[in-house]
Amino acid sequence: MTALPDPVALTRDLVRCPTVTPEEGGALVLLEGLLSAAGFTCRRVDRGGVPNLFARWGPKGHPRSFGFNGHTDVVPVGDRAAWTVEPFGGEIRDGRLWGRGACDMKSGVAAFVAAAIRFVTESPPEGAVILAITGDEEGSSTDGTLALLDWMAAEGERMSVCIVGEPTCRAQMGDMLKIGRRGSMSAAITATGRQGHTAYPHLALNPLAGLVRLCDRLASFELDLGTTHFDPSTLALTSIDTGNPATNVVPARARALLNIRFNDAHSSAGLTRWLRDEADLVAEQTGVSFDVEVQVSGESFLTPPGPFPDLVARAVAAETNATPAFSTSGGTSDARFVKAHCPVVEFGLVGRTMHQVDEHVELAHIQRLEAIYRRILADWFARTA
Repeated sequence: MTALPDPVALTRDLVRCPTVTPEEGGALVLLEGLLSAAGFTCRRVDRGGVPNLFARWGPKGHPRSFGFNGHTDVVPVGDRAAWTVEPFGGEIRDGRLWGRGACDMKSGVAAFVAAAIRFVTESPPEGAVILAITGDEEGSSTDGTLALLDWMAAEGERMSVCIVGEPTCRAQMGDMLKIGRRGSMSAAITATGRQGHTAYPHLALNPLAGLVRLCDRLASFELDLGTTHFDPSTLALTSIDTGNPATNVVPARARALLNIRFNDAHSSAGLTRWLRDEADLVAEQTGVSFDVEVQVSGESFLTPPGPFPDLVARAVAAETNATPAFSTSGGTSDARFVKAHCPVVEFGLVGRTMHQVDEHVELAHIQRLEAIYRRILADWFARTA
């Protein structure tokens, strides 16, 4: 019989793999060995120098295929001297496991890998269990989960539903799961005027006057009042700069940066049109010209409350005695890619220490998470039988 991995020990082993994006660090090699020994068909789906792992137990293309998604890459350590533990040591003390990635999200990966192996070993389902694990979630994400989904589409692999194992809980285990995320987009606005002497402003065209007017219009505009499942959309100015050290020179150019977090009342295309229309209006008023460059990190998405989110919530409540709130808060995650493939929800540990110095996770929470994932698997296959 296949040895069943302990999720705490597996988390420790993964933390000991130095996997700062996009380094594989031995993490996917470790997971591939465990999963292959448990009867999973494994395939490395590396792209653009990014390591990714696909694993499936059960028949290819089965209409009842439960998926998990997660990442083994981590953010940099930062100031090493500020840590009281070895960042990649996987130290266990005081009922906690310490190290970079312990919370975000090697514990989540360890929990769903351990849950999947135990589930298919002890009660093999009629269907398939798929794990899609990337080494590029904390970076650009262009060759991580997207590469896995592209490969799956080409190979005829399909998940019916998916759980992304990111940390989702706020204060206690089981208090929140994510059924969607806001979209995110950034813009760089370059204003161009005409350089000149401040003593002769009629001979110059100050781009700052136009840029500040435009920024005020954008920041003062109420995008919406929120929607059924989302808070109001927000626009944050993050920089206004000319690179001009002189007080007697009108600069030729100025640049502003901003970020918009938007709900399901908007699309990035619609917001881009709005930004450019506002820039055209101020250009007409001031004579300053504007160039608006937009980068979209992801669209807003929602898995509406219904059979799948409700099943996950019931499993969480059964294992934690907490009723999870359905939330769309927080930043972006790889669920923004999975949502185009199948219904997706996110559930994982308490995220209080993610990306922090001395990142850590409670051992009991790792074990509880593995039990939750096993219950979700059992309940979903029983419901869809």
